Amino acid sequence: MKILCIGHASYDITCPVDEYPVENTKYRLMDKVSAGGGPASNAAFLLGKWGIDTVIQTVVGSDDFGEKIKKEFKSVGVSTDYIETSYEKETSLSFILINKQNGNRTVFNVAGEPTPLKKYQYDFTPDIIFTDGHDYGAAQNAMTKYPNAVRIIDAGRVTQELLELCKYMNHIVCSKGFAETVAGAKFDYENPNTLVQIYSKLQAKYPHANIVVTLEEKGALYMVNNQIKIMPGLKIDDVKDTTGAGDIFHGAFTYGIANNFDMEKIITLSNIAAGLSTKTVGSRLSMPPLSDVLEYYQKIVGQSPQANPTPDGQNTMPQQAPTQNQTPSN
Repeated sequence: MKILCIGHASYDITCPVDEYPVENTKYRLMDKVSAGGGPASNAAFLLGKWGIDTVIQTVVGSDDFGEKIKKEFKSVGVSTDYIETSYEKETSLSFILINKQNGNRTVFNVAGEPTPLKKYQYDFTPDIIFTDGHDYGAAQNAMTKYPNAVRIIDAGRVTQELLELCKYMNHIVCSKGFAETVAGAKFDYENPNTLVQIYSKLQAKYPHANIVVTLEEKGALYMVNNQIKIMPGLKIDDVKDTTGAGDIFHGAFTYGIANNFDMEKIITLSNIAAGLSTKTVGSRLSMPPLSDVLEYYQKIVGQSPQANPTPDGQNTMPQQAPTQNQTPSN
């Protein structure tokens, strides 16, 4: 099993603060946590940490931050052969403030226009392609080359290119904001009908995909056996930092697909991984070991997850990926 992750890489500098800063005020910060970040990059890091043969395809700058990102990937066995170095643009940086009172984070990303990937040839055949949609060209190229690969997208933001990529996915794992924007409606947890309505609109737009909506502390919305369900998130009393919890959910979700778990098991595993991560500051540093996640899973379910005879979601056939010269439609 080999997984190709395509998307954004950044370097995160995280600082806990007692409260959100007041404008035109000087603060002295006592703590700092630094590590790599980015949606596809975090998912790749988790997969490598959990023992999956993973390749990351992304762009970093020719600077110390880019070198640190490469070393981090190598430390968990993720292949860096397809990390490209930009000599015109520095590595993307994210400055993150963590509110100590509730674990909520505020992110300032210094990136500008992304540098597109250039290497479109591979010396391996991926079984799964995971993308965060940050590089449309690289993602659609990989899907065109490997039409039999299972396709998973982290749909965290609404852009024309990401909406187009979703048409060709086996699995769309999207944020609450993405779901609300696409459906043109807001979630009202006091009115369960809104959950069904939003999910149904997403399903109508992307009928060939298995769709999961991450609802932050509320858990995840998904469908099994034609029933729309919501699985509550893990209850964590001592939340330290929610940064990267969504990325960790996506990485764990992909791990479950790679191991042929059924959807209930995948969502449970992903909720546990994301929940446990909030107990530690820093997204890359907060990723729990697989043994901790499986132990927690066994404690709440009563048994370890077991593989299915065939990969979950393989029976759905999305549209053929666009050719390399095709641009997104309106």
